[in-house]
Amino acid sequence: MTQRVKYTEQSPEIFRKFVEFLNAIKEGAIEEPIRNLVSIRTSQLNGCTFCLDMHIKQARIQGERELRLLHLAAWRDSTLFIPRERAALAWTEALTRLSDQGVPDDIYERVRTQLSEKEISDLTFLVMSTNAWSRLNIAFKTVPGSSDKVFGLDKAKLA
Repeated sequence: MTQRVKYTEQSPEIFRKFVEFLNAIKEGAIEEPIRNLVSIRTSQLNGCTFCLDMHIKQARIQGERELRLLHLAAWRDSTLFIPRERAALAWTEALTRLSDQGVPDDIYERVRTQLSEKEISDLTFLVMSTNAWSRLNIAFKTVPGSSDKVFGLDKAKLA
């Protein structure tokens, strides 16, 4: 695969602002393990290999168990995820695959039982951001693993 456009070079100011936005999300109310699961699941749904590669490596470096990563695509049937994670993943899928009717009320009600309004808001920004990154990297065919050293992802030892 050859990258089409190096967006970091072509739009450096926008890229910098987008990274600032991502850093603000990381300081929000959603804990790191859930952020990792949500980012991986969003990348799976979008078919973004660059993002999937990056987020899996990040999660492994931060201590996520391999079996949970392997079960993530089938989280509904797995016993490895707690209700709070399940709610976040349901919300992630509803926002990533928006139906013509929007987000169903039953999903919102389920999420409300596990997350505060602030957490739902922060989670929504995370899903929105991850979807945007996926679209950027899919459009420009960013090569998986090409930024590992820059982001310290080579420490995952998954190459």
